[in-house]
Amino acid sequence: MTDVTMAGTRRDFLAGAAVAAGAVTMAQANVAAAQTPAETLAPAPAGGFWPGDAQLVISISMQFEAGAQGEKAEGPFPPLDAKYVDTITPTWYDYGMKEGVPRLLDLWDKHGVKVTSHMVGKAVELQPDLAREVVKRGHEAAAHGQTWTPQFSMTPDEERKSYEDNIATVERITGARPVGFNAFWMRQTPKTLEILQDLGFLYHIDDLGRDEPSITEVRGKPFAVVPYTLRNNDIGRFTNTAMTGAQFAQDLKDEFDVLYAEGGKRRRMMSISTHDRIAGQPAVVKALDDFLAHAKAKPNVAFLRKDEIAKWALTQNDTPKNSPRT
Repeated sequence: MTDVTMAGTRRDFLAGAAVAAGAVTMAQANVAAAQTPAETLAPAPAGGFWPGDAQLVISISMQFEAGAQGEKAEGPFPPLDAKYVDTITPTWYDYGMKEGVPRLLDLWDKHGVKVTSHMVGKAVELQPDLAREVVKRGHEAAAHGQTWTPQFSMTPDEERKSYEDNIATVERITGARPVGFNAFWMRQTPKTLEILQDLGFLYHIDDLGRDEPSITEVRGKPFAVVPYTLRNNDIGRFTNTAMTGAQFAQDLKDEFDVLYAEGGKRRRMMSISTHDRIAGQPAVVKALDDFLAHAKAKPNVAFLRKDEIAKWALTQNDTPKNSPRT
């Protein structure tokens, strides 16, 4: 079979199928229709793990956040005394929008890959044309908060307001209504999932517990988990200045090879995270290009957006269930 190509500081922290009736709430089902997958997912055959009988699904995130950082946001430079104005770090973030995202979009097009872009509302407001271009090219616009502010420090009302504003901004500018969510450095609050459920989200990604999607019950209703990654995350890997693009590419290939082999016996998913100002650098794009060629050389590999994965997981009786959050 041929390839399936379907569609606190950071440094401190580092130290489908259609939704089946009853699988999600009516509010979730209505929101799910707001972003239609680029391709219709074929049902898996009896005993299959993924749509189209894919052996391994790869899900790529592309963070759309540069420009939304605060005045004191860290960059790849020695700390500067607070009494001085940092004139260079903002240009490091600027690179993500001026060069990084356009270069990554061309890479995804080259390989026919659709990704999920977690968008900070303020970044979308600052770069509306580029945000629209992301969606125009068939990628998913997911939520990442309205400002670059940790959700874990918010009150429930502040948290809800941030998500409502993020949804409104992304939908107004791109025409796409987010159904998936990623918190600032994955740090949620005890109320996050309930708030997301109230707002009609289908899934979140702030979970490192599996190499496959799962379901968490939120107030007795299913909420999908499409796991994130740290080990395949450019912001973690390239914090080490000794990391090269070639090393990153090899690590991705090695991870792919193991998960692909396991995928013959069980449902496996590979998650990769890219950030506008990091993965958009030429050497990292070369690494990703090499990896994508490696992965596509194998049969039955699918590249899916996270909304597609979430919808699929919510329809499958064998999707692992997590303990309910209290």
